[in-house]
Amino acid sequence: MALKKSYSKDKKTCNVTFTVTAEAANGAKEITVAGDFNSWSSKETPLKKGKDGSFSVKIPLEAGKEYQFRYLIDGARWENDWAADKYIPAPFSSTDNSVVIC
Repeated sequence: MALKKSYSKDKKTCNVTFTVTAEAANGAKEITVAGDFNSWSSKETPLKKGKDGSFSVKIPLEAGKEYQFRYLIDGARWENDWAADKYIPAPFSSTDNSVVIC
């Protein structure tokens, strides 16, 4: 898994590419990312499958903020990003959420 960040010229937008490697996807058919940026929707932000078996999506986020998120694999399994900037306890479960800092 990986997070790639690039900033707009005015530094107001942080374009974050969320990637789940083929190894981490482990044969998944679909992966979505849910987080603060999409009201924790498990369907709104699907990742696109690449030829190498990895999945990714680029999302423009407001710079200067932190965003919690998790991946939903095949509609059944929640996973954190192994390359997250940090992890914080989830407010509604006994797990952690991944965090990207823009």
